[in-house]
Amino acid sequence: MKEKKEATKKKAPAKKAVAKKTPAKKTVTKKTVIKKDKGEQLADNVVFGMQEKKAEDIVTINLKNIKNSIADYFIICHCESRTQAQAIADSVEEQVYKKSGESAWHKEGRENSEWILLDYSNVVVHIFLRDKREFYGLERLWGDAEIKHINVI
Repeated sequence: MKEKKEATKKKAPAKKAVAKKTPAKKTVTKKTVIKKDKGEQLADNVVFGMQEKKAEDIVTINLKNIKNSIADYFIICHCESRTQAQAIADSVEEQVYKKSGESAWHKEGRENSEWILLDYSNVVVHIFLRDKREFYGLERLWGDAEIKHINVI
């Protein structure tokens, strides 16, 4: 009888083997962050200030690799009027002060506004009227340096 009882007992269904899910591996992409030095950051702020007032043909001249250069960067632009030259100079000073807390060490040319110079020690800003820029040709004088033309925004 025992055999009948055992035979009549239904066997529990066998459990199916469930494959364990392994969590997907996350891919971590590391971005290379290039830190800009103080001069580069200042140069970027100057360019931004120039762009705010529609300066034309903005050029940065990297003088770091030029022996006996007087600054790390020259930033040059031109405009069509003396009023615009004043506005560009004001915008540059405002943006640089707002973003880095620096004021120009020396300023020249605001009286006649044909060539305004703002000297931040390692960055020198030149704002010309178009004809004065062509006449003085600073880019030609520093032809050995790395010259970068900035696109208008």
